[in-house]
Amino acid sequence: MSDDTDTGCTLCGLPADGVDVANGAGESFCCTGCRDVYTALDDVDDVTVEDVRRTAKRDAERPIPDGHETTYLEVEGMYCSSCEAFIESVAANEAGVSNAAASYVTETVRIDHDPELSAEQLRTSISGLGYTAYERDDAFRRRQADNWATARLAVGVLVGMMVMLQYIVIIYPTYFGGLYYDERTAAFLADALASPSATYFYAVIGVLTTVVLAVTGRPILRGAYVSLKTRSPNMDLLVALAAGSAYAYSTLSMIVGGDHIYYDVTVAIIVIVTIGTQYESSMKQRATEQLSDLTAIQLDEATRLDGGERERVAVDELEANDRVLVRAGERVPIDGTVVDGDAAVDEAVVTGESLPSRKTAGDEVVGGSMVADGAITVRVGEGATSSLDRIAELTWDLQSGSRGIQKLADRLATIFVPLVLVLAIVVTAINLGIGATIAAALLVGLTVLIVSCPCALGLATPLAVAAGLRDALERSIVVFDDTVFERIREADTVVFDKTGTLTTGEMALLESDVDGELLSKAAELETRSSHPVATAIAAAEPRTDGGAAAERIGSFESHRNGVSGIVDGEPLLVGHPELFAERGWDVPERLADRAADASDAGQVPVLIGREGTAEGIAVVGDELRDGWESTVASLSADGVDVVVLTGDDSAAAERFRAHDGVSRVFAGVPPEGKAETVNRLKAQGRTVMVGDGTNDAPALSAADLGIALGGGTAMAVDAADVAIVDDDLASVETVFELSRATGRRIKGNIGWAFCYNAIAIPLAATGLLNPLFAAVAMGASSILVVTNSSRPLLK
Repeated sequence: MSDDTDTGCTLCGLPADGVDVANGAGESFCCTGCRDVYTALDDVDDVTVEDVRRTAKRDAERPIPDGHETTYLEVEGMYCSSCEAFIESVAANEAGVSNAAASYVTETVRIDHDPELSAEQLRTSISGLGYTAYERDDAFRRRQADNWATARLAVGVLVGMMVMLQYIVIIYPTYFGGLYYDERTAAFLADALASPSATYFYAVIGVLTTVVLAVTGRPILRGAYVSLKTRSPNMDLLVALAAGSAYAYSTLSMIVGGDHIYYDVTVAIIVIVTIGTQYESSMKQRATEQLSDLTAIQLDEATRLDGGERERVAVDELEANDRVLVRAGERVPIDGTVVDGDAAVDEAVVTGESLPSRKTAGDEVVGGSMVADGAITVRVGEGATSSLDRIAELTWDLQSGSRGIQKLADRLATIFVPLVLVLAIVVTAINLGIGATIAAALLVGLTVLIVSCPCALGLATPLAVAAGLRDALERSIVVFDDTVFERIREADTVVFDKTGTLTTGEMALLESDVDGELLSKAAELETRSSHPVATAIAAAEPRTDGGAAAERIGSFESHRNGVSGIVDGEPLLVGHPELFAERGWDVPERLADRAADASDAGQVPVLIGREGTAEGIAVVGDELRDGWESTVASLSADGVDVVVLTGDDSAAAERFRAHDGVSRVFAGVPPEGKAETVNRLKAQGRTVMVGDGTNDAPALSAADLGIALGGGTAMAVDAADVAIVDDDLASVETVFELSRATGRRIKGNIGWAFCYNAIAIPLAATGLLNPLFAAVAMGASSILVVTNSSRPLLK
């Protein structure tokens, strides 16, 4: 980005050379959209232009040493703010790394480093910490990470069952007398466990428990270690303290010949918490699979012209001034200038413009745009970059720097962990002071730690979130990030993209004032053109002869802004009013006025005429999506400010300004400007962005929370936190409802967990509860939380 003194856009930083758009202060802009956004939002208190250029939690203009390159890694197992800080510090300490930023929300870390330091070295360095790092889009390593997580849980369940079986069949009967067996059998088992040979029995159980703790509990132990390193107590630390204390006490007791062996507590804690987190992950994975049919639109190859010969080459091999052939139905691979040909180019995926624009020699085109009809030869511009690729990089840049919020349970843990540790130490010291043996005093302290272990608290959030994910999935809503339900509740602004979000993004015949027979003939003629406007007219009016179009059309000619030909022996002209003016055809004042009104509304007027006179008009435009008005009205009624943001011109957005529920409309804003607009709105509160196109991806990433329509591009979906698979706008309000319901469920679960702790901890501290009964009480509270979470969130 440029700074404010050069020729870059004051808002988004795009080049503003040769663009005569400025404000009264003499600041330059790349378009009127950026100027309007800057003017409207410049009154935000204490927000400067430099603040606007900050992405979520960091400055977009980070200093990168000359020659350094950027690598993005996905990191499996990064799921809290402590993980972010830890991974950043480790990566930054690696020789050759100049900067690192991590986000557990997207499980991504961005690393700026010396080229001599390979991505594989970086991956190995981070993976060595117990995480699993891999380059983005590495499907194999992602599956491998998922398989390891499943394998860890399987080990915990199977080996844990072996441990628990010994307790159920042999150890528990000695605690409960004749509950399992007759008194004689129970006494025999008690004697056997008190004999010296019982040490080998306990040693086997200890080895099995070690496997559960080291394998299944590895992510928990790693999270506890990270929380200590970052001095930020979290849930993992509390779970690890309880499980580790029971394991250490039991091992020490076994070595000295004691009979208080509580390996079952360690196994139960580790397995229960792991099952809860794995269930949540499986729901997220199931949700993600709903979008597996989406494909990215970045191009890998292009058709290069070399001395009259055509060759397919990798886009990376293109150099400045190379000539590339792009035909109808293909995407422009890279930014450049048209040197030959004439074609309608759809730039909606990159710029957000809903209407295709005609491109001829001398016109500039952007990489990622689609050639709708015709063919053009493009000279590659200086730098040989693609607007689409720049948007992709900006999106990843924003995602990797978007810090996650601290989860509610972890916030509680920062207070709860120190209190529990202090309490355990105090009660142990008090028991020693009143004459208890060391073993008895330690047992009381251990019991405090065990009853404090938040199995219920550890399950409270993941199970409630999993319920939210489940209920969302049933409503065709895919939630990628488990913090969505916490973040969206505080949102006070919802920004809607126009094209493809509030509208369908497809050209359609909106209205017509023309004789039915003439419209049918015009539609027949339009079937010969691949222009989106022609396709809309042809699709709206079915052919009347069973499909024998070739016999009806005597001749056909395509023009820059329309078509002409002979249908059923009658000459027709179909196209923009400019085409009628060029051909000298008469246009009645009534039709001319109607065409002007359509243009003012951002729609496309298509005149239809014969014998030198226009006889009717068809209006084509981007069709409004069903339910958009009720969705906007509902959000506004809930006190949310609704903002409409579009790359289209002001006329196309006028209809939204008329809606009472819309607070602001910003038109003509480029993708980079959209991201900066969202950043500026974030200065006023928590902002949600709803979009569908690749051009929306940076804004979706920049927002506090992004919602993409599932029918949009893969890049938009990748950038978002939520995807609405069935493209139903009413689901935006449903996301808010699910968030509120999930929040209530989380607080309810945590309430049950603390009620348990409020009763169990005093009993443990006074020595009235031993570790065995503490484990039973812990299991009961966990069952209560599981049962509460199984209920549907919404009726």
